[in-house]
Amino acid sequence: MKPIRLVRGFLTVGGWTFGSRLLGFVRDMMMAAYLGSGPVAEAFLVAFSLPNMFRRFFAEGAFNMAFVPMFAKKLEGGEDALGFARDAFKALTAVLLLFTILGTLAMPWLVWAMASGFAGDARFDLAVLYGQIGFSYILFISLVALLSGVLNAFGHFTEASLVPVLMNVIFILAMALADYAGWDMGLTLAWTVPVTGVAQFALTWVSAHRLGYTLLPGIPRFSPDLKRLLIIAGPAVLAGGVVQVNLIVGRQVASFTEGAVAWLSYADRLYQLPLGVVGIAIGTVLLPVLSRHLRAGEHDQARNSFSRGAEFALFLTLPAAVALVVIATPLVSVLYDRGAWRPEDTTATALVLAAYGLGLPAFVLHKVLQPLYYAREDSRSPFRFALVSMGVNAAFAIGMMPVMGFVAAALATTVSGWVMVGQLWWGARKMGDAARPDARFWRRLWRIALVSGVMGVQLWVTADWLAPQLAQPGGVRWGALGLLCGSGIALYFALGAALGAYGLGELKGMLRRRRG
Repeated sequence: MKPIRLVRGFLTVGGWTFGSRLLGFVRDMMMAAYLGSGPVAEAFLVAFSLPNMFRRFFAEGAFNMAFVPMFAKKLEGGEDALGFARDAFKALTAVLLLFTILGTLAMPWLVWAMASGFAGDARFDLAVLYGQIGFSYILFISLVALLSGVLNAFGHFTEASLVPVLMNVIFILAMALADYAGWDMGLTLAWTVPVTGVAQFALTWVSAHRLGYTLLPGIPRFSPDLKRLLIIAGPAVLAGGVVQVNLIVGRQVASFTEGAVAWLSYADRLYQLPLGVVGIAIGTVLLPVLSRHLRAGEHDQARNSFSRGAEFALFLTLPAAVALVVIATPLVSVLYDRGAWRPEDTTATALVLAAYGLGLPAFVLHKVLQPLYYAREDSRSPFRFALVSMGVNAAFAIGMMPVMGFVAAALATTVSGWVMVGQLWWGARKMGDAARPDARFWRRLWRIALVSGVMGVQLWVTADWLAPQLAQPGGVRWGALGLLCGSGIALYFALGAALGAYGLGELKGMLRRRRG
């Protein structure tokens, strides 16, 4: 695949993700204004994380990684794809119904397992209440993952892409309505969770129904295909579990400091914006491209695609990482400082954001390096590497907690992320030249790093110069933040073009084709 076409694919997928992440950020800005980092905010964030954690553990990770390839193969081969989808839908529904009932009943134990530092204060009881109200979300959103897999197999990407957008729009409207009507904001948020699940399910179910795929609950037929689906999903469940254990460790450490769960969540939203847009785009586009080249024996093409993916990732994430570290405080202050938000919330959240920013390139490089293994059908090596990273994360977070408090949870995420990159990079040595970046990558890497460093100095100086305007209320500080970020972006692209950190002709052609 030509470099411009490859990067164009990254931009297309990233564009859909950007809209969802931006609306999610607006949702969190409103939550910060209404609730700050108080007990209601922390209780809701822990309660909402429970169904989302299990969703990533089962549906979006393990189940879909197994279901989508099998369904697509049956669809292309003219086999009984509808029957297979119905069996999978019935089986998943039955398991989820049971899991939802058990999880709702066991909510006090789940909250304790997620945030034992809440025990003995108001946050624990609130988290249990909010969790019991919203845990049914896992039923609907997991079925949405299956339905989205069906839609994607038919090339219907819009409906599935609208799912997270719909969720964030409903949350934003619910908070605005609660503020207008004087409702309890915590309970409003808790009840909005299952409402968004029903709405997302309705959207994808109707879309699949229009394609002739009317999937309804029932007694599942334990067919050979369903057995194979469960067997394939098993390793993915284990791999997904490693990631979720890291999240649990981080929240446990944070739960012992009042406000820290909220600080980590608000900072996470900021660094997830570049991570989600670039990382998901690369993960979606690069794997099928590499797989196709390797199957065809086109190792030079595979190397070119891998190198351009790594180059694109670092071109966007290195300057973003520098910005998150250098201007963390202005970003957090302008974006969150209103309503119930306190100055100490800004300081703590900015510290967490800077720690996350140090790991941003690592988490995007995961998306570049992992396809080298999956394209060769090697899922065991990344799983082993993930286990090592999980151990590093837990040891650092727990061991450094007495020294640096809640910041240990954020910094542990960054340290374990770079450990994972090191293992993926070292393990790829045996794959030959196709897994080694080409000369163009190395020529541009030092230029990208240099330009990012210069931009960081410029941001530091400009932020100090604009400090009085950034501290003012209203539109003045928004204008100052826009000027600060805009000046950094302008310098990065201008100096990058002058030093050859990227090809100006490539960028113009890429954007021209994107508009066309």
